[in-house]
Amino acid sequence: MSKSKKPEFRPNEYVVYPAHGVGKIMSIEEQEVAGITLELFVISFEKDKMTLRVPTHRATEVGMRGLSSPDVVSKALETLKGRARTKRAMWSRRAQEYEQKINSGDLISIAEVVRDLHRADDQREQSYSERQLYEAALERLTREVAAVSGIDEANAQKKVDEVLTSRAA
Repeated sequence: MSKSKKPEFRPNEYVVYPAHGVGKIMSIEEQEVAGITLELFVISFEKDKMTLRVPTHRATEVGMRGLSSPDVVSKALETLKGRARTKRAMWSRRAQEYEQKINSGDLISIAEVVRDLHRADDQREQSYSERQLYEAALERLTREVAAVSGIDEANAQKKVDEVLTSRAA
């Protein structure tokens, strides 16, 4: 078993946890679990009213990362401008792929899901599961855009909406 390098995250820093999106490291604490003392990142996800404790030595293994650079954010917004690519596979298979992309924590992949599932007002209605996936991806995208750009989520949402509607025009 290899000892993975301890990531350099600090309290009050925003991080992206793949399965939950953008959270803020509140502290680094030691806790005893089953007789073993562990050093843990305490991450707060304000919007979800959730606190997550991640062992510091496992943070990179689980895919925890710092916020994307502004370059990656612009690439993600650029991705939204592209044409939707929908495979002709069964919906369950596509939904599974979308779910994997959302939970990968990769901003570009999340932007692809938003692009592929976005519906303009004149297009057919989305199914419930399509809408759920779209909203999950959109929320992850806007949270990270907001955190990187230093703006609130409402303005980040406007920014993303503008890109999506400009594509439809």
